[in-house]
Amino acid sequence: MTTDILMPKATAVWLVDNTSLTFEQIADFCGLHPLEVKGIADGEVARDIRGADPIANGQLSREELDAAEANAAHRLVALKSRHAEYLKPQKKAPKYTPVSRRQDRPDAIAWFLRNHPEIADSQLAKILGTTKATIDQVRNRTHWNSANIKPVDPVTLGLTTQMELDAVVKKAAEKKAKDDKRKGIVEPEGPTLIPASETGVIEDEDLDSVFADDDAED
Repeated sequence: MTTDILMPKATAVWLVDNTSLTFEQIADFCGLHPLEVKGIADGEVARDIRGADPIANGQLSREELDAAEANAAHRLVALKSRHAEYLKPQKKAPKYTPVSRRQDRPDAIAWFLRNHPEIADSQLAKILGTTKATIDQVRNRTHWNSANIKPVDPVTLGLTTQMELDAVVKKAAEKKAKDDKRKGIVEPEGPTLIPASETGVIEDEDLDSVFADDDAED
């Protein structure tokens, strides 16, 4: 079954309207189910979709179409479309960090470990262009330059943008909230009240007793 056809439903609409191909042939070429193609022919599916000519857009040759119309058992073979090549998702290249900035990565790692320990090492490695081994070395203070590593904001160092930083922090916070909820951990809604006896703050009733003691002494 062909799966690289651009606009498969629009192509199926055109083939239904302009050829004598069977539903199975069209379905196989467009990557659809035969019943879906039948629905197109009956006007129940893709009624508002304009047909796309696969010959005009370079996905099918006229000779191939003629061969398929002459033989119901023939399965259409698509041409390699240059348009499809343009539309293929490009694999994102690994994050490149300039040589002049690479020595700053341990400082950025230390900043993340101190301020956002909820961020997974895999996310940290991706945003800083580093490795999990380096992250572990900074965390365990086994890095060769541990004595000189200090937490520094990665945005200030130019290793990432503020938007990227905010996005990764938000994602990690949402994941932590979901994990905590699943574990039954609930964050307190308001500030925790500490007894006056532990804070050293004297309540009004205690003040009355203090003044009463002073009067008695006078």
